[in-house]
Parts: sequence; structure tokens; C-alpha cells
Amino acid sequence: MLAYRSGIFPMADRRDDPEIFWIEPRQRAILPLDGFHLSRSLARTLRRGRFTVTCNAAFSEVMDACAAPRATEDGQSWISHRIQRSYEQLNALGLAHSIECWQAGADGSRELVGGLYGVGFDGVFCGESMFSRVPDASKIALAWLVAALRRGHAALLDCQFLTPHLASLGAVEMPQQRYLALLQSAQSWVAGSAAGEAAGAGEAAGEGDDEGAGAGVLSLPEAFAALLEDAASAGLSSSPGYFIAQSLTQTS
Repeated sequence: MLAYRSGIFPMADRRDDPEIFWIEPRQRAILPLDGFHLSRSLARTLRRGRFTVTCNAAFSEVMDACAAPRATEDGQSWISHRIQRSYEQLNALGLAHSIECWQAGADGSRELVGGLYGVGFDGVFCGESMFSRVPDASKIALAWLVAALRRGHAALLDCQFLTPHLASLGAVEMPQQRYLALLQSAQSWVAGSAAGEAAGAGEAAGEGDDEGAGAGVLSLPEAFAALLEDAASAGLSSSPGYFIAQSLTQTS
């Protein structure tokens, strides 16, 4: 977690690699939370509710899928068994989270068809990897992630490296030094938000008159649950994807 707070992340050369390499790229990618590109076709997919979306329902399964060999990686994966065990421990500690996309199988069972995982702290979420077994599944997971982070008052969504896929969804690239400034600002902003909440509590007790206390940052599971509650309050509990599409259309 100290590495993540310092703008560094781990990788390995292959699935069975016992060694870990700490990466600090010269160029860093982020996805501005107010800059997610929701295409018309993706918005339609969200509204139609083709997928059931969950949070932290199958963390290890998502990591397994992300680590599976891909044709573009010569059969290798940078997610080693050692790295996966570490993230599973972070998940147990409430510091790593997953978003899952499910579809009904031919026998009526629920099949995992897409998702993503990453590390969350303060107002920051560091996306690690995503996968898709059917068209649009990873995009839907990312759309729900962005909506949840916005709902949770997060400040920064780190994507590590820019890819054409991420760029098409609104991700941008910047020098690592600029990223570090944003990272520090996001962590400082959260600390200030907490201080503002304390001041607001004092004001309620007649001990101060500060205004603009921070709303507080929610963890990804809390923000995800809040999104579902918002959808239910809007009468869309049976179609939360419609609510997500609406919220992203209004803020993109």
C-alpha cells in the first residue's frame, strides 16, 4: 500500500515467476471521472440490462480470468501466483475490490463473463486489469466502476498504462510527475474532507461556523451499494443499468 500511495505498482514476468518488479512508468494513464466516454451503443447495452453487475462477489475468479493467457501476451501473464495471493489478502482487508459482470448460462446458472479489479484507498482507485468473455462486458464493468467512484466522491482513477481500448473510453496519458501531483492531491483532499467533517460536527454542537465540510469518501463496495439504493429510490431497482447510463450521460 505504501508503494501505491507513492505511485508505484508490482508486476511479474510470468504466472509462475517468484520475483516481483516494482514499476514506476515515465508516462501514466488515468481516466478522468468526469471524462468517461459513454458511446450510444454502450449506453444502450447498459439500459437493456444485458448483464447483472456485482461488487466483490467473485474477486479470486476475476483475478483468475485476468491472469489467463491471452494471444497478445505469448501465453504469459504479469499476474503471478504470488501477486494474486497478495491481492486476495488486500481484498480480505478491504483494500482491493472487483466488479463482476454475469450472464445467465444455457442451464440457467449465472456465468462470469467480464470484470475488473484494483486497489482502493482514500479518494483513489488503481485499476489493475480487466477481462471480457463476451462483447462489452469489461466496458460495462468499467462504466459501473466510474459511476460508483463518482457516487463515492473519489478523485482519481489510475489506469497505469494507456491502451487504445482505454483511450476510446476517455483515458488520457500524462508524465509520471503530473500523476504523482494528482495522487498526492487526492490523498490530501481526503484528509481535508475528513477534517471538514469534524468541523461540521463541531458546528452542529455549537463549536464553530465552518461551511463546506467534505462529504466524505466511500469505499468502492459502499459506493456501489449507494448506487443501487439511488436506483431503487428512483424506481429503477429492477433496471439499475438504466440508472447508471442516465447518471453517466448527465455527467460525461
